[in-house]
Amino acid sequence: MIEVRDLSKWFRGAGGERVMAADSVRFTVRPGEVFGLLGPNGAGKTTTLRMLCTVLTPSSGSASIAGFDVGTQPGEVRRHVGFLSANTGVYERMTAWEMVEYYGKLNQIAPEVLKPRMEELFDTLQMQSFRDTRGGQMSTGMKQKLSIARALVNDPPVLIFDEPTSGLDVLVQRAVLNNIKALRGRGKTIIFSTHIMREVEKLCDRVAIMAKGKVVVCGTPDELRELYKQDDLEELFFSLVS
Repeated sequence: MIEVRDLSKWFRGAGGERVMAADSVRFTVRPGEVFGLLGPNGAGKTTTLRMLCTVLTPSSGSASIAGFDVGTQPGEVRRHVGFLSANTGVYERMTAWEMVEYYGKLNQIAPEVLKPRMEELFDTLQMQSFRDTRGGQMSTGMKQKLSIARALVNDPPVLIFDEPTSGLDVLVQRAVLNNIKALRGRGKTIIFSTHIMREVEKLCDRVAIMAKGKVVVCGTPDELRELYKQDDLEELFFSLVS
């Protein structure tokens, strides 16, 4: 479902030097899998995910999602991907319903399909109580649920979550993780970026650990424990990225 082949992104530093943000990143995500992309801040996770979502253009390498190339077929990639981060913006003057409807129309969903899909999303995510609340009056938890609904409105087969629980209280974190579990149950292919090991333990089928722009290792949590003779996944993580 997702193929990443030597994907790299560099920027120019203040002195004109090349600064690598992602360096020959390579991994595969299978259909229906939750794939964890782990690493400390600055490891290159967000840059990699933004390239996959076509927000950034790769400097070299390639990647495909659902058979579509991120470089040459960005429109098709966007139609097959839902993206969510902890920093997803919410329009302050639009209601929850208006925002999800707006994104549905951007994805050219027919009106007779869009309304029942929105009703289902608002029921599933328990958003009916604030469907008419404007973005500027929403709590952080409401905004995060809204962001999930917005990412799901076109029912994409691939979902990319970039540290979606960052900055949330424990109850909202739990709700977000439960929603991701439910999406896995519906057969969605998911990339889940985080540095919180308990989230990895709960959700991820396989993981790739990144440090300094590179993928250090990739495998199931149990494979990594066996490979490095370390039962504590958090200790294993710190040993690889420090």
